[in-house]
Amino acid sequence: MALLGRLHGAPARPLNPQHPKMPTPPAAPAAAAARYNRFLLLVAGLGGLLYGVDVGIIAGALPYLEATSGLNAGQLSFIVAAVLLGSVVSTLFAGALADAVGRKRLMIASGVLFVASIPVIALSNGYAYLVMGRLLQGVSAGLIGVVVPLYLAECLGASSRGKGTGIFQWLLTLGIVVAAVIGMYFSFRVAEVARLGDAARLLAFKDTAWRSIFWVSLPPGILFVAGSFVVTESPRWLHRKGRVGEARAALLRSRSQADADVEMEEMGRAAAAEAAHGTGGKPRESLMSRKYVIPFVLACVILACNQATGVNSIIGYNTNIFLQAGLSDVEAHWGYVVLTLVNFLLTIVGVVLVDRRGRKFLLSAGTAGIILSLVAVGLIFRSTERLRVDCREAVQAAVLPDQRLSLPFDAAASSRLLASAGDAGRAIAGRPSTLIVIYSYGDFRAATSVVRSDDPSSAPVSVSRDGCVPSNRVVAFFSNPFADLAAARTAPLRIENALVTPVPSERNGWLTALFTFSFMAFFAAGPGVCVWLALSELMPTRIRSNGMSIALLVNQAVSTGIAATFLPTVGRYGYSTLFFAFAGCTVVYFVTAAFFLPETKGKTLEEIEELFGRG
Repeated sequence: MALLGRLHGAPARPLNPQHPKMPTPPAAPAAAAARYNRFLLLVAGLGGLLYGVDVGIIAGALPYLEATSGLNAGQLSFIVAAVLLGSVVSTLFAGALADAVGRKRLMIASGVLFVASIPVIALSNGYAYLVMGRLLQGVSAGLIGVVVPLYLAECLGASSRGKGTGIFQWLLTLGIVVAAVIGMYFSFRVAEVARLGDAARLLAFKDTAWRSIFWVSLPPGILFVAGSFVVTESPRWLHRKGRVGEARAALLRSRSQADADVEMEEMGRAAAAEAAHGTGGKPRESLMSRKYVIPFVLACVILACNQATGVNSIIGYNTNIFLQAGLSDVEAHWGYVVLTLVNFLLTIVGVVLVDRRGRKFLLSAGTAGIILSLVAVGLIFRSTERLRVDCREAVQAAVLPDQRLSLPFDAAASSRLLASAGDAGRAIAGRPSTLIVIYSYGDFRAATSVVRSDDPSSAPVSVSRDGCVPSNRVVAFFSNPFADLAAARTAPLRIENALVTPVPSERNGWLTALFTFSFMAFFAAGPGVCVWLALSELMPTRIRSNGMSIALLVNQAVSTGIAATFLPTVGRYGYSTLFFAFAGCTVVYFVTAAFFLPETKGKTLEEIEELFGRG
């Protein structure tokens, strides 16, 4: 209706310069445009919330699923990993799908997949349905991770694009917090039922609890789908499809007439330049030209380095890190809660600053702070890890004939292990210590939880094949693509490291926690917000969707590589070496951000594209 020339005798509207026969739709009043922009940010933010829920929801549900489902460790591990599998597959095709069907339709589809996954999981009565539901969640997450930042970059004005993409990241971290809070709420409910002393009732409530955790995550998905129906399609996608009038109408919902005219002119100029290379017998502009290669390489380097800071491993192994640093079990778990809150709150700071100070400043300052924090944590760990002792031969001797291990670890057990290690062991004997066992069956490695000799509630160190060897080839591929699964199912248990380390002082633990919180703060306010912008802003229009998919795959490949090498590195060289390695990778990140990344604050996507074209 907005494109009709006259309504009830209204004066004729000016003609659209792109389509002279089509009247230009009226610009939305400033207040209406502001409301629409807020609504657009809300819808896109809900996409980030769903992404975070996808990642975090299983943590709270898993203990109750494990207690009531009758599934073995391999099956449970695949249910957890199925989100990664679905995400990798959908990320690979998300860019092509976004180009084929449009950003808006793909947002709707990703939301529908998330909504559909909830009843599949919550009403499931077997392993296959659980896997199917988690795969759907993973596919949804992969699509959201590509299409929502892409949509925001193409729809928001230059002055608010940073804030909009930052809100996506902020609500992503909120989604993880929400998932943790939901899990915590049901843990309190389970504890109340447990006090009644009725085992059958407790088992029934645990079954209800994990299903309810998934049901509670359904409303944000429904809201995201509903909101995606209301927002406009990306004006740049419409323009590339030749629907110029619709592109102008989409811009005018969120822009003034003058701003829309400027952006339409820039889009037209970019389209004409591209068309000039594909007509008149001239070859189409090469994708290997600097206009495409430089921003693509920059985006891939930034996304690879973003993972190479070690952020996922530091979050995933945070409790173990704090335990090894000298905190008690309760203190370590509280430390993890503080870490997630720092991530959430400092993301807000990044959102506020990204359009004021710029992407280059936040990335440079953030990576500099990350380097200092990582080096500090590495030095603290180095002070105690130089005293640690590897007692693998004594632990290997305790392996049972069925290739399992059950080893209580208290003060007496610590003394026995240290006595077997000679002078190095005797040097730290008599002090509280920690034990972590790195082990393997064939090509697959795993590690036990950290136990302390001064913790009377610690369970024995327990090792079994189910906790290490994947249950099927799909999980095996993502654990170690070069492993021999058949051989691992019959391979003997090999103790690679049994590391006994003196427990550092509590002061040492809190110093480690403080610098880890500092790491998280610098990451959240800098790379955590800006990485999505780098992904969507740097890519030229012609390669944006597919380039984003490839860059995200690079990101996931680095994340998987770090996950595969984390435990062996800790086992052989300690946490200090790993933190120093992360700091070294972040130096590359800092140099890229400070010296090679152009500032894109306040520039339209077409201006950024022209910047790379000019060199």
